[in-house]
Amino acid sequence: MINNSPVPREYYSKEYKKQIIELKASELLKRFTKSRRVREKNPHRPLYHATSPECAMHDANGLCFYKGRWHLFFQAYPPEYPKQHWGHMVSEDLIHWKDLPYALYPGPEQACFSGATLVENDRVIAMYHGTARGNMVAVSDDDLLINWEKLTGDAVIDLDPKEREYQVFDPCIWKKGDYYYSLSGGYLPYADSWKYRAADFLFRSKDLISWEYLHPFIEGDIFTLLGDDGACPYFWPIGDKHILLFFSHMSAGQFLIGDYDKEKDKFYPHYHQRANHGILHEGGVHAPSATPDGNGGVVVIHNVNAGKKNSVMKSVMTMPRLMTFSDGEINIEPTGDYRSLRCNHRHVSDRVLTADKKTTFSGITGNVIEMVIRIDAAESNMIELDVLKSDTEVTKIRYYHKRGFNRAYRLKETNTVDSVLEIDSTLSTTNSDILTRPIESMQVEVNDDELTELHIFIDKSIIEVFVNNRDCACVRVYPDNPESIGISIMSKGRSAKLKSLDIWDMKKIDYSI
Repeated sequence: MINNSPVPREYYSKEYKKQIIELKASELLKRFTKSRRVREKNPHRPLYHATSPECAMHDANGLCFYKGRWHLFFQAYPPEYPKQHWGHMVSEDLIHWKDLPYALYPGPEQACFSGATLVENDRVIAMYHGTARGNMVAVSDDDLLINWEKLTGDAVIDLDPKEREYQVFDPCIWKKGDYYYSLSGGYLPYADSWKYRAADFLFRSKDLISWEYLHPFIEGDIFTLLGDDGACPYFWPIGDKHILLFFSHMSAGQFLIGDYDKEKDKFYPHYHQRANHGILHEGGVHAPSATPDGNGGVVVIHNVNAGKKNSVMKSVMTMPRLMTFSDGEINIEPTGDYRSLRCNHRHVSDRVLTADKKTTFSGITGNVIEMVIRIDAAESNMIELDVLKSDTEVTKIRYYHKRGFNRAYRLKETNTVDSVLEIDSTLSTTNSDILTRPIESMQVEVNDDELTELHIFIDKSIIEVFVNNRDCACVRVYPDNPESIGISIMSKGRSAKLKSLDIWDMKKIDYSI
């Protein structure tokens, strides 16, 4: 097999117990461990969100569950050859990740770009984009997916220079009947103009080697924006529908939910939502990697861009999210065994938040924490939660109850008015090297008979806020003041009822085998 990369490559047995013994002696993993010890000294490096061992990381790739373990691949840039390889981690619970050697090395392609995996009974298929070649297929059948073989040794869908109606880019893969199917990310011209719309192009194959182009896959997309494209697609069942997660190089991560016509091999979306509720870069959510959870839902992990110039931490990964869809509604909640990281629990019980007064609580501070706030905000003009706060820096999380879209104008059977969640990081740091991010703003439905629940994960430089398990906003922040660990809460204009506040410090992940 051609290998363009000088990064050390090691070969392993196929059986798990032998692999563990060999991995403990791996010079590459020893190198990773040393690198992590150095990088942990960085005050902005997350401790319980997945990070790369020794280099920048970018797109999440190929998330899958195989032989009782979760596997996460990602775009890695090894120091001696900083072109995309597939980095690799494994976990039994989606939280406690362990480093594994690089999975895919470039050659003959210039770099291993993004792609997805398909789990079969006795192997896992990876389909990804090989730059300057086309879309590639590799397979692995060992217990830890650490030995990979590229089929044909070259692209199976090539970069034909002739004019054609599709693009060859980041692919995903699934199987229906006797055929494998693949989407290739791209776009199509809009209304015979220079503008374009997001598209994904459908191929099929019986043997993973010879692929037949069928047609554009999405029909009737009224949701995405002019200028979007359909990179990094993941197409899976969700409930009694199907979901297409993807990444737009203009407006970042998002997804469509709709009906998959298996006779016509067409996807008809009727629901759309964004994973990034602001701009693409400067600390925003980027590309997805997704896989079925085995119970009708989909587990997704995104990478989140850095917001710091020349950052060695180009991205970190979000908490794993479980997405489910029923009765026309999407639920998005944190998943995996994150509760096992909790320590030093503090609790605040039922009390009134006096209007326009910032309230603090003894012992409620931290910058590596999980926090759950349940509040009756119906009478408040706004709930403002200050986190990572000091005399010089603060990040503000604001919740506006029923101040969003009035959906009665578009859904005649309901009088629901959305609520709004904001993360304002414009005062998060005094460091002039930080690229200031405009306020992140998310519309979310909170029913009249519900309390508002803010489920918050803060990990040094990443903040994720889940609202009533219906959506999540996430940004990167970089406080420079070591005293920026304060927390306060205020109800604007009128009082509100704080039902409970629970906070835990979170343990760091040990990545060593």
